[in-house]
Amino acid sequence: MRAPDEPADVAAAVAEASRIAVMSGAGISTESGIPDFRGPEGLWTKNPGSERLSSLQAYRDDPEVRLRSWQARLAHPVWDARPNAAHRAIVALEEAGRLHAILTQNIDGLHQRAGSNPSLVLELHGSMFDTVCLSCGDRRPMREALDRVEAGEADPPCLVCGGILKSATISFGQSLDMDVLNRAREAAVTCDLMLVAGSSLAVHPAAGLVGLAARAGAPVVICNGSETPYDGLAAYVLRDRLGKVLPELVRGS
Repeated sequence: MRAPDEPADVAAAVAEASRIAVMSGAGISTESGIPDFRGPEGLWTKNPGSERLSSLQAYRDDPEVRLRSWQARLAHPVWDARPNAAHRAIVALEEAGRLHAILTQNIDGLHQRAGSNPSLVLELHGSMFDTVCLSCGDRRPMREALDRVEAGEADPPCLVCGGILKSATISFGQSLDMDVLNRAREAAVTCDLMLVAGSSLAVHPAAGLVGLAARAGAPVVICNGSETPYDGLAAYVLRDRLGKVLPELVRGS
């Protein structure tokens, strides 16, 4: 495992950048009360069977998976979560005119709630705040469907065609939105520094954006609680808590 770098050295490198692309993962939101997936206290680490809820095929084919998914959505901590210091540090980069884009794997909307310009936030894995019909594509606010669940519809169907409703998030077996992915690729190859914040970089194609940035000549800074497959090509690696280290990097730059 690669030894972490000194925050002061990383802050100096960040200070030299003027077009910073931030790639955020579940680890940036743990301090807001939203558990990650693969960390020591992650949802899938503690309950491997819950990963099945993120399979598109299982969701389509198994009514029990859909019932469990709707109950999980009702109880999800995202509805009460608030941005933390790490999210606000990224807003500070934007206010300084140095944020190129936020490429997020998160579905929690916390970047926008922290004050990041929505036009700079590319939600690679979609959003939990809408539903989409798997048959006709009708899209509506998630709250409408959750109200129906609370009123007694355990698996609410699409109001337009009767099809299966799902959160507007990307499940395993489901393709990313190509427009969003292409915009993210463009941001990766045109940034002058990529800052990875709280991603295990285990899920593709999102993780591949790090390699794109590195091959285009941008130094990569990885801030994550555990080792990632891309640590070897990073210019710097930090292992500290994101709510502590990201504000330090921004202040130091």
